[in-house]
Amino acid sequence: MSRGRYLLLLIALAGLVPALEQASLQAQTPQMGAASAASPRRARPAATEQDKMNAWTVGLAAGLLEGAPLRLGAEMARVVDDGPNLHVLPIVTRGATENLNSLLYLRGIDTAIINSDALEEYKAQMPQIRRKITYVLNLFPSELHVFVRPEIQSLQDLAGKKVNFNTLGTAAAYSGPLIFSRLGVNAENTFIPHQVALEQMRKGEMAAVVFITSKPVDAFVRGRFEPGFKFLSVPYDSKFEDYYLPAVLEAGEYPGLIKAGERVATIAVPTALVAFNWAPQTNRYDRVARFVDTLFSRVEKLQAPGFDAKWKSINLAATVPGLDRFPAAQEWLDRKTQAQRAASR
Repeated sequence: MSRGRYLLLLIALAGLVPALEQASLQAQTPQMGAASAASPRRARPAATEQDKMNAWTVGLAAGLLEGAPLRLGAEMARVVDDGPNLHVLPIVTRGATENLNSLLYLRGIDTAIINSDALEEYKAQMPQIRRKITYVLNLFPSELHVFVRPEIQSLQDLAGKKVNFNTLGTAAAYSGPLIFSRLGVNAENTFIPHQVALEQMRKGEMAAVVFITSKPVDAFVRGRFEPGFKFLSVPYDSKFEDYYLPAVLEAGEYPGLIKAGERVATIAVPTALVAFNWAPQTNRYDRVARFVDTLFSRVEKLQAPGFDAKWKSINLAATVPGLDRFPAAQEWLDRKTQAQRAASR
């Protein structure tokens, strides 16, 4: 046989192989189907340890490493930990103002600690934002501190002058300019560490610093300032009703800066623990519901010595402006109320 004919024969045989395999497969199919029908269906494999851990792990977008939200997130995780039945994972992020973004778009994030006015950024691009996010707990208010040099007498005096709002990612850096915009104050905004800005204030290079954090602030309690350095009043009115709360700074909190018996009106930004509005009867909803039940039931442990003092002022029933409560949280509060009524009869 010539070389050419031999090659043609090999090609023809190669072409027959798939056809023979297909014919063999078709011949076996009825028998395999009958055997399969006669055999009992195999049970699904039991959940692995990995499955169990993931089923009850709650991702919590907390905040910057040095911030109070991350500390509170870590304390919550410590108190609610229940081995394979519940594991809260606090995550370091770019800051509380970025956590809403994480909750909306990052995989594995079920809950987040945010400032209530973070919703403002989404109103235009996502009109239904309030339906996507629910609140679990109003953690604590972060009071607005507008601290100014002696020559500044009013908010309007800050127009065109340098005002520092701390570093990017902090509550002050986001909420501060937003609040100033609502007040109609067009200052020269800077975003440097507050310690640096306070030194510049002493030299007359900076007109004011804006802190947004829970009072009292150590920088003002321990700092030494020349006479005339003070906090400006920021009255609460209708322009702040959507996200903010009225607040005051008192002499007992800042005895070196506020005279005895006097109070400085200001506003506060609620810091809230929020959750994505998961559909009921889904694993994502169930894991957050278990977290809520455990957290609310053990909140007294967080108010004991060894935890952040802010927990002592937590009111589980406190609302968050602009948001609805996570259904499981409302259900827990309703059960608590009913039990208290029954006990008082």
